[in-house]
Amino acid sequence: MLVPFAPAGGADVVMRPFVHKLTEALGQQIIYENRGGGGGVLAGEIVARAAPDGYTLLVGAVGVMTVTGNLMKMPFDPLADSAPITRVADVASLLGARPGFAPRTLKDIVDYAKSNPGKLVWGVTGIGAPGHLAMGRFRVEQGINVNEVFYKGAGPATVALISGELDIMSANPGVYMPHIKAGRIRPIATSSAKRMAILPDIPTYAEAGFPGYVFASWYGLIAPARTPAAVINKLHADSVKVLADPDINAVFQREGGAAVGNTPAEFARGIRNEFAEAARIIKAANIRI
Repeated sequence: MLVPFAPAGGADVVMRPFVHKLTEALGQQIIYENRGGGGGVLAGEIVARAAPDGYTLLVGAVGVMTVTGNLMKMPFDPLADSAPITRVADVASLLGARPGFAPRTLKDIVDYAKSNPGKLVWGVTGIGAPGHLAMGRFRVEQGINVNEVFYKGAGPATVALISGELDIMSANPGVYMPHIKAGRIRPIATSSAKRMAILPDIPTYAEAGFPGYVFASWYGLIAPARTPAAVINKLHADSVKVLADPDINAVFQREGGAAVGNTPAEFARGIRNEFAEAARIIKAANIRI
């Protein structure tokens, strides 16, 4: 199972526990391998070119499946060369700041960015990553200019935020939680529709004065195209069983996520719709490599 992100990122905190349980359900050891870089292209191409037998899978995510293909010519087609199995989890983003950053609220940050064009240093966990798209949409809606700094994943970007190289960054809550508890990162706002149970005191973007702004990333299982339906159905059925496990749901909730487990057809339709929506945001935000 190839993961298109660097270790210790948002995918790991959600997918590693899931993969552990899926290993038990399948009765087969799953080799979980982080292969970050290239906006997910490196891992995605390996899976797209693999034998369609169910033994090589991709942890699909917003970037590699719906965004990167709108930014560059990819060596594979994320829609035509993939066989979606199921969407494992939805995870909203958390905007975090370095402790010494003077603006305290989301409104303060927007005011600071408007008063100091290009000075706000906003970390991005990868070209085409959910945080990249979320930031692109938000800065267009607010009419602000920021200094984007790109990393290969949420792990190295979080280190940069803690060290003070960045002012703010959006990432999955699970990436931030140990550092929030230690006082190394200050939470600002969540992109969820309602407050997260793990951060009940942190407002949503809407509550912070920006109504209508809701943005979530997701992780799912992707097989190569032409994988037999029987194999897809087997992987889907066992994944759904795992996602019904109370222990897994408790892990996801601690990380600010929610289990999904939709059908292959529903997952595929969602990917196509989000691909078109990503194209719209990328054009409006003038996002480019």
